[in-house]
Amino acid sequence: MSHSPIVVSDLSFAWPDDTPVFRDLTFSLEAERVGLVAPNGAGKSTLLRLIAGRLTATTGSIAVAGVLGYLPQDLPLTADRTVAEVLGVADVIAALDAIESGDTAEQHFTVVGDDWDVEDRARTELERLGLGHVTLRDRLDRLSGGQIVGLGLAALLLKRPDVLLLDEPTNNLDRAARHRLHEVLDGLRRCVLVVSHDRELLDHMDRIAELDRGEMRFYGGNFSAYQHTVAVEQEAAERNLRTAELLVKREKREMQQARERAERRAGNAQRNLKDAGLARIVAGGLKRSAEKSAGTARTMHAARVSEAKERADEAARAVRTEQGIALELPDTRVPAGRTLFEGEHLRKLLGDTEVFAGEGIDLAIRGPERIALSGANGVGKSTLLRLVHGDLEPDSGTIRRADGRIAYLSQRLDLLDDDRTVAENLASFAPSLPDARRLNILARFLFRGPRIHLPVRVLSGGERLRATLACVLYAEPAPHLLLLDEPTNNLDLVSVGQLENALNAYEGAFVVISHDARFLDAIKVERRLELVDGRLGRPAAGPRT
Repeated sequence: MSHSPIVVSDLSFAWPDDTPVFRDLTFSLEAERVGLVAPNGAGKSTLLRLIAGRLTATTGSIAVAGVLGYLPQDLPLTADRTVAEVLGVADVIAALDAIESGDTAEQHFTVVGDDWDVEDRARTELERLGLGHVTLRDRLDRLSGGQIVGLGLAALLLKRPDVLLLDEPTNNLDRAARHRLHEVLDGLRRCVLVVSHDRELLDHMDRIAELDRGEMRFYGGNFSAYQHTVAVEQEAAERNLRTAELLVKREKREMQQARERAERRAGNAQRNLKDAGLARIVAGGLKRSAEKSAGTARTMHAARVSEAKERADEAARAVRTEQGIALELPDTRVPAGRTLFEGEHLRKLLGDTEVFAGEGIDLAIRGPERIALSGANGVGKSTLLRLVHGDLEPDSGTIRRADGRIAYLSQRLDLLDDDRTVAENLASFAPSLPDARRLNILARFLFRGPRIHLPVRVLSGGERLRATLACVLYAEPAPHLLLLDEPTNNLDLVSVGQLENALNAYEGAFVVISHDARFLDAIKVERRLELVDGRLGRPAAGPRT
């Protein structure tokens, strides 16, 4: 009997509409760090949810040894919960407080159990993840998206899990928080399975698992080693495919030449038989013999062509085909110098916390500017975007917006109706578009066939982002200003490249929050702003956050 922390045997899973995700998947994991990679929609998050017991397999079995911790892409946390509640220590701390105040009721000791040091352990985990300034009584509405991810991870580590499942754990984390996560993972000596498109994080893995066309393949080493191995395999596969295709052409050519030779011989033989004056029965026998010989040759060449085609098909299957989103953003040319947004002395209170310092901040967006907004988690970057969009109103200060639509992509991806299908959501955002045009748009975002009729709530993180992008970018009227809050979260590397191309073709203005330096360089950002201690200005020289 296997003692591996995770054992998956003959696992099959399909959605309620019978769309298969994978069939007969079998693998096991040891006490190691494994990065799971695959294109969006291949089933990575679904597999983690199955292992975590959040979904039930169609057939097969999953065995997990020990305590399991699972960090989903979208943490189901409500704003009114406290940090202690998320960490799962609120009841124990309340019991400890009661005991310290002199209440010696037996139920308090039962609740505490062996967790007399739980508050110290909670503070230690929070500090390890850069949340030392957060109190156990803070509410979640005071935390940024990145801080909530760190809090979710701290809650898992407090359980001392034997198996840790992490789904895109670096989403929304600033660079300092990502480095702290790397340090935490480097120090773990247990089974860790990480779904991520973050190349830097994946370079801290012991092995890479690739989910491809319903099959799992494992590669020794980190992501860089995986990329090298895949590149070598791809080069060999493409070389084999070229050789196989040349063989098919050669066999077809030889079959055609053999057919032409046979036809010439048959014509010559017919004339020779007439000239020889042979008896009809003898001539007929010779003709049948020649036709049989020609038929045998045709069968042999056809078999060789068929075999060559099978080899070519097999070689083609070994070649990776990467499919990314293909965007054609609406024509939204903005004249140079036109003021799209201007805010002066903007101030905002979140709870009792004033987000922006002093007399507030000033921001102007003019013409087709490309602005990158950076800063540590929790400094107010998303709050500023929401003020620009109008989703939030400032507590003081003035705002002026030009006519036209401002499109806002929230990092929480909460724009769509979860109970509606992808197609229905796009129809609500762009009601005047013909059905055929909407189907074409969805196909460009890789939603085809039955996928367009799936309710949004069952989509993977990457699929949800693609669906949200389609609705934001093609809503009516077309946007002249895009506000993008961590737009590459959950996108596979191919789709990130496609998004880069689309933004480079976009003729409006955009403000983007991203901690992905490569992405910001690729989209040709013209102006960089940084929020530090509530003040907005140009970033200081040094590492980017």
